[in-house]
Amino acid sequence: MSSQGVRSNIWDEVESLPRPEMEKLQVERLRAGIGRVSTVVPFYKKKLIEAGITADSIRSLEDLDRLPFTTKADLRDNYPFDLLAVPMKEVIRLHASSGTTGKPTVVAYTRNDITLWSDLMARTYAAAGATADDVVHNAYGYGLFTGGLGFHYGAERLGAAVIPISGGNTKRQLMLMRDFGSTVLCCTPSYSLLIAEGAEEDGIDLRSLPLKVGLFGAEPWSERMREEIESRLGIVALNVYGLSEIIGPGVSVECTEKKGMHIFEDHFIPEIIDPITNQRLPDGEMGELVFTCVTKEALPLIRYRTRDRTRLMREKCECGRTTARMERVVGRTDDMIIVRGVNVFPSQIESVLLQAGEIEPQYEIIVDRTADHMDELDVLVEAPAQIYSDQQRLVQLEKRLSYDVQSALGITCKVKLVGPREIPRSEGKAVRVVDKRKM
Repeated sequence: MSSQGVRSNIWDEVESLPRPEMEKLQVERLRAGIGRVSTVVPFYKKKLIEAGITADSIRSLEDLDRLPFTTKADLRDNYPFDLLAVPMKEVIRLHASSGTTGKPTVVAYTRNDITLWSDLMARTYAAAGATADDVVHNAYGYGLFTGGLGFHYGAERLGAAVIPISGGNTKRQLMLMRDFGSTVLCCTPSYSLLIAEGAEEDGIDLRSLPLKVGLFGAEPWSERMREEIESRLGIVALNVYGLSEIIGPGVSVECTEKKGMHIFEDHFIPEIIDPITNQRLPDGEMGELVFTCVTKEALPLIRYRTRDRTRLMREKCECGRTTARMERVVGRTDDMIIVRGVNVFPSQIESVLLQAGEIEPQYEIIVDRTADHMDELDVLVEAPAQIYSDQQRLVQLEKRLSYDVQSALGITCKVKLVGPREIPRSEGKAVRVVDKRKM
């Protein structure tokens, strides 16, 4: 995107490049990136020498297969700054993602990286139809988490007015949304439903507000949840994908066609691999998403394994963009639940539950182990007050949902309906899985 300014409602020309031109650009940037990291990052210098790879040996995107993978463990092993490709004096921002084990994953940005990130987030808003005339209600958390500042800088880069409200205090969120005339909502999908609940409790008709589109990410969500959000908030709900290690939000986004998330592949080269064999898979096949960063200065990762499961599509979108698209992430290769030898993804369960149409979109998956060491899977789901108060109807719905989930998963599962607001709410990422097994 030109540094001279963002053009409202028009995406950058690079997003509509013919495939041969895009691949030529990617190879040029890949060669330059390999040349740089092989010189200034000891970790990559060693890896590339062992693989017998130099920048001059990169001829096409097929040569990606020869490059080494980078994993989250590599970032932790080189904590905090050993993977940096620039001196610390050139770093102007540090973010970190909280990890469930060990130290956090640290990511760094130079001034040019922040400019790039802002540009990509402006392109994210533009894909959603946002312009400089919009008022962006940013309810993502600010701080070490990349969400809040990523969406903030992108909105300002677009020229829109941004409300940096962060998460929490839902009543105040609703007041400012109404008083300030918010038109774009940015938050996790689960928090948007909490906003909808708060509006219903306070008698606020969200459909009467100027709000028109929502950009939702940071946690898995299903197509059925999109329908729920759009129905309750009266908006177009679009999926945003990103991860701190790559840049934060701003890696890919749905356009209003809702046919996959356009990847900003002039900066991030995507691949899908088989997580077991590590072999690259053709477009259309489900596997693990891998990215190579070819323009970042501070932390340009090579073939970073995201552990996210999706597939790629490269057909031209009806919006006019020619960039590769990724489908909604359906789970992860490293945090899927294995129950009695069966791989279970929370998104599978969510899809079945929300298709029922008689429950609230709030649930918690509990995995435990019985005294005789057998895994058991229970799903707690909120029922609306009118169903929860009708015992006969409640029992019938529990039986039907249990059957539907068991049929989808192929294993025994018990669905238990609980009363309104009994599932813990989160103002950030929703905690959907509680694994009580002692492994």
